[in-house]
Amino acid sequence: MARRLEGKVALITGAGSGIGRESSLLFAAEGAAVVVVDRDDDGGQQTVEAVKASGGRAVFVHADVSRTEDCAGMVATAEEEFGNLHVLFNNAGVMDGRDDDAVSTDETIWDLTMQVNAKGVFLGCKHGIPALRRAGGGSIINTASFVASLGAATPQIAYTASKGAVLALTRELAVVHAREKIRVNALCPGPLRTELLMKVLDTNQKKQRRLVHIPMGRFGTAREIAQAALFLASDESSFVTGTNFLVDGGITAAYVTPE
Repeated sequence: MARRLEGKVALITGAGSGIGRESSLLFAAEGAAVVVVDRDDDGGQQTVEAVKASGGRAVFVHADVSRTEDCAGMVATAEEEFGNLHVLFNNAGVMDGRDDDAVSTDETIWDLTMQVNAKGVFLGCKHGIPALRRAGGGSIINTASFVASLGAATPQIAYTASKGAVLALTRELAVVHAREKIRVNALCPGPLRTELLMKVLDTNQKKQRRLVHIPMGRFGTAREIAQAALFLASDESSFVTGTNFLVDGGITAAYVTPE
């Protein structure tokens, strides 16, 4: 059976851990050459080593996605190393534990969150779309969140606003580039058992406040989100664009879960 990303080149930001690392491993196992992008050099290199240990192809690029020169560089590396770019997974993001409601959140936290989570997606697309055009089309996956559709029970105003921006940006790009064979979808995870979220939900009380609203009764895993990203990256989703692809354990379908 043919691998689902055979002959494809995928660039994944935030690939030094969590969803990005799991997606790098999965995409490589399905035949893609992977450009692993992160600010964390150690984490990024570990991802590359794990891909290569499994027989895959990968290269690491240090990049801060809020900087246009870094985004241009990561795309250039994809084409220089592997010839083309077919899949752009704008996955890098931040969630600051000091992010709270509008009154309490410091302006610097707002700015930092928007720079990475929203501007980072814009810059990834700005520099990645010309490469996808040169490849004859491809798939863009932007990591948003269930909070783009549903307010969070634990206030995180900057994060929620940034992910709403990603969802809106995704929809517009999907419409603009549909005739160029470039598909653009927002991948919207529910609460996950990742280091990023567990640092924010740093007490059992905070964790339980999230869990009570998830009909499946558990946090998702990075691997489960990677499986959804694989579908969006592959030709199996050839008629899918502009979607809010929720992978959230049912949290947006039923805010309160009965006992």
